[in-house]
Amino acid sequence: MTYVVGYGPHKHDRGAIELACQLATSLPEPVVAVSVVPRGWGTPVAAGTDREFEQWAAGEGEDSAALATADLAQHPDVESSAIWVAGRSVPQTLLEQTVARDASILVVGSGGDAEPGRIRLTSKTERLVHSSTVPVAIAPWGYRTSGGVTRITVAFRDDDASWSLLTRVAEISRNASAKLRVVTFLVSPSKRPVTSTVTHAETQVIDLWAVQAASAQAEAADHLKSMGLTGDSVHLHIAEGADWGAAIGSVDWSEGDVLVLGSSSTHRLAQVFLGSSASKIVRHAPVPVVIVPGTAIA
Repeated sequence: MTYVVGYGPHKHDRGAIELACQLATSLPEPVVAVSVVPRGWGTPVAAGTDREFEQWAAGEGEDSAALATADLAQHPDVESSAIWVAGRSVPQTLLEQTVARDASILVVGSGGDAEPGRIRLTSKTERLVHSSTVPVAIAPWGYRTSGGVTRITVAFRDDDASWSLLTRVAEISRNASAKLRVVTFLVSPSKRPVTSTVTHAETQVIDLWAVQAASAQAEAADHLKSMGLTGDSVHLHIAEGADWGAAIGSVDWSEGDVLVLGSSSTHRLAQVFLGSSASKIVRHAPVPVVIVPGTAIA
């Protein structure tokens, strides 16, 4: 098993490598940084041009692999290597590499237009997120870390997929000796004075959500206790806010945190499809996010 890292030439952001090495520090597996360069056309008529193009692409690949090697050297305790490959499509080539290398996680960085410390999905990342059969970890732009994963936060909503995700993440947190935090996000408009029957109904719905969330969290605590996870290693929390930014911002985040989301199970053509809620969580997350296929946050 390996952590495969998508390393883009000229991107000038080693956030993905930082995240992969952080994961490898907690759950040791080799890290392989993969740079994808364009493949030549290979047509007989344009053979000369093809050769020049392939030589240029090979130079780009070698330069990128050298930069990745230098970035990986910042984590001497992690077994790592850097390679380059030629491909028609960056996402497709990275997906092929995850299969060829029996990867457990595919790690990528954020788009270059993301604010520092935030995640922005590019068209290539969107393709990966939609097609990967293994979890996709996304590093915030400019991400840096000096240690392993100390706490895993799982976004939990009381449905079958969330329970499956919770069980998987609980096992991972135990193997990584990391704390586990279960967070249910409640996003609701600010409560207003009761001036109409409609507003009163909205208030009742919001209150009902909170009651249901508290009940589900109590059930989750019992489930984790049955797995032997108790005490300071587990924390449950309901994060409420008037919008997603406020709800996610109400949670305390610190270095060593990783947030885990499930993908939507409503899209059969996509292995990992982000529902509207998960997309908003990714957009506002101030820490690395791992998206797990087949476990839904719609």
